[in-house]
Amino acid sequence: MAESLTGKFLISVRRLRDPNFYQSVVLIVEHGAGGAMGLIINRPSSILVTAALEGHFELPETGALIYTGGPVEQSALFILHNAREFQGTESPVVPGLFVGSSAEVFEQVVRRVAAGQQGLEFRIYAGCAGWAPQQLEGELARGDWLVYPASLEYIFHKDPYSVWDALIKRSAPPGFVAQAADDPEWN
Repeated sequence: MAESLTGKFLISVRRLRDPNFYQSVVLIVEHGAGGAMGLIINRPSSILVTAALEGHFELPETGALIYTGGPVEQSALFILHNAREFQGTESPVVPGLFVGSSAEVFEQVVRRVAAGQQGLEFRIYAGCAGWAPQQLEGELARGDWLVYPASLEYIFHKDPYSVWDALIKRSAPPGFVAQAADDPEWN
């Protein structure tokens, strides 16, 4: 198997069969012989975190939105956070970024942010993107994705709608950007 893409961004570059990935940026959180899993980081939904978690625990309203993480397991919630004290035995996806490993971690991170803890950030995703063994490698070989090192700057970006444009400009080959940004048929 080729090098693991865990901790990398996949940036969609041409029309994929699945419209869920139009102008998407996917953070790969797992990649190995068994396949890959990622979260689309630039798709906020209209659902408030407080509304999504209402039946589980009460939170003060912060205005934080649930993100659409991908078309797989859409009823499952995933959390990315930068709280080192909750990393447990998990390795970071990228330096300083962790996937919530339990319901307790999920709740504690959200409660601390709602209480105003400075420097703590999180994003909650409904669903994920998944690839069977060798499926992602096939998509990469076809040129469906550009690969770029992931960073907290883009994962927690204040304007998630601008992330695809920013990353396509940083990672695309010369001459590609104008077509990709202006013509949806190229994505």
